[in-house]
Amino acid sequence: MLLKPLFLVVGAASVALAASNEPLRSCFENAITDRGSFAFAGDLFYDRIVNRYNLNIPVTPAAVAFPTSSQQVADIVKCAAENGYPVQARSGGHSYGNHGLGGTDGAVAVDLKHLKHFSMDNTTWQATIGAGSLLSDVTRWLYHAGGRAMSHGICPQVGSGGHFTIGGLGPTSRQFGAAIDHVLEVEVVLANSSIVRASDTENQDLFWAIKGAASAYGIVTEFKVRTEPEPGTAVQYTYSMEFGHPKKQAALFKSWQAFVSDLTLTRKMASTLTVLENSMAISGTFFGTKEEYDNMNLSNKFPGANGDALVFDDWLGLVSHWAEDVILELAAGIPTNFYAKSTSWTPQTLMTPETIDKMFDYISTVDKGTLGWFLLFDFQGGYINDIPTNATAYAHRDVLIWLQSYTIDLLGHISQAQISFLDGLNKIVTNGELPFAAYPGYIDPLMPNAAEAYWGTNLPRLQQIKEQVDPNNVFRNPQSPSPAKKDSF
Repeated sequence: MLLKPLFLVVGAASVALAASNEPLRSCFENAITDRGSFAFAGDLFYDRIVNRYNLNIPVTPAAVAFPTSSQQVADIVKCAAENGYPVQARSGGHSYGNHGLGGTDGAVAVDLKHLKHFSMDNTTWQATIGAGSLLSDVTRWLYHAGGRAMSHGICPQVGSGGHFTIGGLGPTSRQFGAAIDHVLEVEVVLANSSIVRASDTENQDLFWAIKGAASAYGIVTEFKVRTEPEPGTAVQYTYSMEFGHPKKQAALFKSWQAFVSDLTLTRKMASTLTVLENSMAISGTFFGTKEEYDNMNLSNKFPGANGDALVFDDWLGLVSHWAEDVILELAAGIPTNFYAKSTSWTPQTLMTPETIDKMFDYISTVDKGTLGWFLLFDFQGGYINDIPTNATAYAHRDVLIWLQSYTIDLLGHISQAQISFLDGLNKIVTNGELPFAAYPGYIDPLMPNAAEAYWGTNLPRLQQIKEQVDPNNVFRNPQSPSPAKKDSF
């Protein structure tokens, strides 16, 4: 008997939501013949359709659309813009702040999962990739199209649409650049619903903005990228320390920082230092032979840690091994409640020994609010540092080490203690200096002055381009660049 009143309440709420969105729904129905290609707030099972990634941020878009072509993307953007709705694209859906759903309630989310086409030009070795393709798709397609590869991250579930336009860092980035450095041309839907191409020779300003900040400028539906031959033999290594004393942990970190800050270190070396509740580890990939790896004598460089190494001759096998990482599963595998922050260091701003000691003393004594936390210190540099800061919208060309810090709650919302732990950690490692650089792919929805931290000195030019291509701020989320002549919307 209780079910009937419940259905009446749910039904009444659905009717109210449907009525408020009726002009937009009517436009969608006229533009898209397949009624299964979109859903609206209030529809049955809408929460499952929305499929939020960070459950700690309960964003509800006004509608979610699933276009099957660039023209359908344009039609959806036209309907949304004419009815006053902000628009955000969604590729894999792994946005820390749910920005792919708009970041706040009431946006139109354009899910690109059906745009998964691929082709390879065997003369130029340039690939064409649909923006809905996941990184696992890209790896497999490139491999089977002539043993090719490109730099990108190791999370197989991440979508290329966001990853290829926000930066896209991965194990081969020191050798070949970030994912954005492989992008040669894009097809993009603009706020006026036009479909254009952008490259270094066509719509150059738009192309510059897309390579680092695309979500505020349009919806990329297709990429043309350069590729390189897949790496040959590689060695996957790990050096770990269990239940280390803070002084021992600090000593190991100092050894690792000295190792990665050696300017003569080969670009074949990728490395990450991970800190967990009761352990820490140095892991990564050396893109060379076992003999070359052994000659580096890493065991002598990381005292107090136990090491092992695996040799891979199969590129797909190595990529699959990366994807099996437990931390990777926690960080990118399943939707959950989490909070994350990021910051970075250049060769000139590395942590002092005193700061490293303070960091590990803090970690050993502070209330973290959970056992589910981890820190990832990622070694970058190399090719990425070769490119000038103003060459693309992605501004962090001088970074040598990125820190990603995470706190997770599998049972409920993130507590204030968890947030305070990460905030306190970041204040220590940056000496409280603001603004600090933050990676735009690791969204921190609580960060003040986010745009300055994400895009640094490139922000003014981004705002000017925004005024040219999207003056009404159709493509926006809470932390995206705004048009130069407009301060708020």
